[in-house]
Amino acid sequence: MRECTRIKILMVVVPLIIALFSVFVVSDIASSTEFHAESIAALDEKQTTVLELTAASTAASAALTLLPGDTATPIADKLADLSSGFLVVLCAIYLEKYLLTLTGFVSFTFLIPISCLLYAANAFLNRDAVRTIAKKLLIFGIAIVLVIPVSVKVSALIENTYQASIEATIDSAKQTTEDVEESTEGAAAQDDTGFLEGLISKITEGITNVAAGISEKVGDMINSFIEALAVMLVTSCVIPILVILLFVWLVKVTFSVSLPVSYAGAVKGVKGAFRREGKEDSPS
Repeated sequence: MRECTRIKILMVVVPLIIALFSVFVVSDIASSTEFHAESIAALDEKQTTVLELTAASTAASAALTLLPGDTATPIADKLADLSSGFLVVLCAIYLEKYLLTLTGFVSFTFLIPISCLLYAANAFLNRDAVRTIAKKLLIFGIAIVLVIPVSVKVSALIENTYQASIEATIDSAKQTTEDVEESTEGAAAQDDTGFLEGLISKITEGITNVAAGISEKVGDMINSFIEALAVMLVTSCVIPILVILLFVWLVKVTFSVSLPVSYAGAVKGVKGAFRREGKEDSPS
């Protein structure tokens, strides 16, 4: 009888101690920026890359509109449309940065302590339903804390492979923008010299030749921008969702516990996002 009483006391006291330790010690550590300094630094670097890509595509789009005629207009419009995709990536990066500290706070202040309280209460209630809920809350709390750091690590592996390509895209866009601006500025300077007879046609012909000369470079630049956007969308939007689904699968296989995440809903959401993105990029 005494042994059963001791075990019951331990089943109450130990979860309560863990709950207090989680709220007053671990919560402050897990929600601090210093604890997630490495992940935040990686996200800041990704954010800088996205902003550089957005600035480069916008500048190239504005420069192409300076060329005579409507030849470069579709390309300029396509470059302008890419900014919406980079905006989605930027929002995803900010969301990941906020979730890094927020998930630690929510998990160790609410989910895990509530789970411990349920375990303590179940020492007297002895209900399977209460035990199951406590287990789900505990596993879910640990899982959401690990999702963002793990997804950042996995994303970094992919980004390191394509980092040189993305930097080359930015440099190419800057060079193309400079070429277009120099060609139009040179034409304007020649126009101010006063030699009007026959000069305008030569200037127009010269600009047309410049446009034809950089057309292949512009085409390659568009392809590089699309590739960079695809990499950013995968690393910032798709990989976090896949990591969540991986955690759900591992938890179900290991503990036979279903977390409050739907496979069908997550997959449907990803497909819907890409369909909307495709509709926005498709010509009207």
